[in-house]
Amino acid sequence: MNIATPSGVFEEIELKLALPNADAAALAQCLGRTPLLARRKPKRQLLRNVYYDTPEQVLRQQRISLRLRQVGGADPQWLQTLKTGGSSDSALSQRGEWETAVTGAALSLPALEGTPWSRIDPDGVLFAALAPCFVTTFERTTWLVRRRDRSCVEVALDIGQIEANGNTTPLCELEFELKEGLPEALFVVAKTIAASVAVMPMSQSKAQRGYAVAQGTLHAPQQAQPVALSAERELSRVARLVLREMWSQFTTNLQALRGSDATEIVHQARVGWRRFRSGLRLFKPLLRESALPAWEALRPLLALLGETRDLDVARTQTLPALGPVYGCADRRRERAWKRMLEVLADSARDKRRALRQELEMPSVGASLLGITQWLECGFAAPAMAAVKASPQVSLRGWSLRRISKLRRRLRLAQRAASPEQNDHRTRILAKRLRYGMEALRPLLPKRRTQVWYRQATELQSSIGSKRDLLQASALVSKFDLDRGLQEFLRGLTLGKSGVTPLSN
Repeated sequence: MNIATPSGVFEEIELKLALPNADAAALAQCLGRTPLLARRKPKRQLLRNVYYDTPEQVLRQQRISLRLRQVGGADPQWLQTLKTGGSSDSALSQRGEWETAVTGAALSLPALEGTPWSRIDPDGVLFAALAPCFVTTFERTTWLVRRRDRSCVEVALDIGQIEANGNTTPLCELEFELKEGLPEALFVVAKTIAASVAVMPMSQSKAQRGYAVAQGTLHAPQQAQPVALSAERELSRVARLVLREMWSQFTTNLQALRGSDATEIVHQARVGWRRFRSGLRLFKPLLRESALPAWEALRPLLALLGETRDLDVARTQTLPALGPVYGCADRRRERAWKRMLEVLADSARDKRRALRQELEMPSVGASLLGITQWLECGFAAPAMAAVKASPQVSLRGWSLRRISKLRRRLRLAQRAASPEQNDHRTRILAKRLRYGMEALRPLLPKRRTQVWYRQATELQSSIGSKRDLLQASALVSKFDLDRGLQEFLRGLTLGKSGVTPLSN
């Protein structure tokens, strides 16, 4: 069932959550026992979906998906579905959807009449070039939840796999589809389940993951993505778009962490969180602080991310270059150095195991879901005291003032009396300035911000290099390793050069 908008477009409104605990049987039983679903009769279906695109992936480039769904096995029903648009950076998606029953296992051009396909492919050339791209096969268990406020939400548990180019990956997720009511109802229902079942907000659709499986990029690290901003947008809209992208970077890398040990995934997850926190500070004049969601439940996870990243930097970046200096063709020293790297690698593996266990805690998923809800439904709209006097506040002027203020704070921090406080505070502010300029780049004067960005980056790198060596030495000192090796690293940390101040 789709919701018809005032413009006549049929719209699917859906919240998608991953399930870190992939024990299918246990999940189905656990969900069925939750107070929300225990008295509702589940419905089960076997679904096989073939997604189509051209060899050049024209549909993917236009954020369109076209699939043929087989429902059931012995006497199947066939459904053809076209989906358009949709947010690629949020677990809550709102997409145009047109679904039509067809007679068999082949795409039907007549079934696309009355949809945007005629505008996408007016001469039928695109349709003629379509071919199967990937397949999803899963068992879907659904419960229909009707609430007292007259909203209606379909809860769907999908367990199966995605197949593409001979590769497969498990599929295990919850979908909450709005049948009646407002999108807030999706979060109300989801939070009830998240109280006892570990979940993770997931911004990638099945189609996006199918393409990723086909290309071997399913667990690729998610880096910061540019946000399309223009001076004509409302300030509150800009804030939401920027914060949503930052949050998506964090949660997408947490999702990738479950299936990969790549060091860059941990790095980008940590960067995503820091960008999000910096974004909250950047837009602080627009936000109701009392409305911000709590994230105390995330603190152990965030601490583990930091510890894992420190180990990764030490064992893969800082220390390898120093090995030949310490070894000097001395076999005993070389063995001690090799042993140290092995110990750090073992510790990093233990931290990753602990990270994955933390993601299976319901309290963590509930906190992630709460922040997602705030971004999508509880975000403070137009502005508060700082801008309410002028509803048409200049976005360019506001952006430059915020960035200029950050730069002034950075320059003041460099004048701190204590070198230790100087370095720590300066590095944090250099990152915030860089993140702020990256987020608001289309709204800032190009030449001036290029200079500021270069200065902030160089400053952060200079302090970071010193910090990485200090951190590596401190990590090694925690283990029962060769004393001479530890003294060697301590000696290297002495006499590290200072940091050059920002120029005017």
